[in-house]
Amino acid sequence: MKLQARALLFDNDGTLMSSLRSVRRCWTRWAVEYGVTEADFARIELHGRPSAEIVADLLPPEKVAEAARRIEDLEVADAEGTEALPGTVALLAGLPAERWAVVTSATRRLARARLSGLGLHPRTLVAADDITRGKPDPEPYLLGAAKLGFAPGDCVVFEDAPVGLRSAQAAGMRTVALTTTYPRAELTADALVPDLSAVSVQVSGDFLEIVTED
Repeated sequence: MKLQARALLFDNDGTLMSSLRSVRRCWTRWAVEYGVTEADFARIELHGRPSAEIVADLLPPEKVAEAARRIEDLEVADAEGTEALPGTVALLAGLPAERWAVVTSATRRLARARLSGLGLHPRTLVAADDITRGKPDPEPYLLGAAKLGFAPGDCVVFEDAPVGLRSAQAAGMRTVALTTTYPRAELTADALVPDLSAVSVQVSGDFLEIVTED
């Protein structure tokens, strides 16, 4: 599959990196502290959503602010428990810094901690702190495109989660789905790849020429 874009937008967790082991450790500890059960988690959508929204689905309103701060503190302290997914470092190293951004459901503090731990320092980052409505609302990706200075239709989004793909598609952007977290049958996108090692990007004047190996 070949796609052409002027800018690229990347989800973070599950797309550029994996924090699965860290997330499990932190949320397990958090759940014990707040009396949240596996059944409670099973009834809501988790991956690709801001932690504050997840907390709000699990706890009474008066506990949400403190509990959201607590899970952020736990995850920041455990930020070294992440790893870059295949292809991430090489792909980003070849992109002009002003032509790509990270659009994450994590807070800016947590996202920076995880990315910097992997030696990744995106010039443009959209985090949960920047938005009022998280994925699947189009707001996060629309803001990412605006920060880079490109129209939504000029952007291609890389995502691993259905909720993130719906966000990008609602923003009018083309999508590449990674099967790092969900099976192919649950992902709807213009192209599907196992991870970013199956993606190459060449700069051609004002355009980025994207080739995916499916």
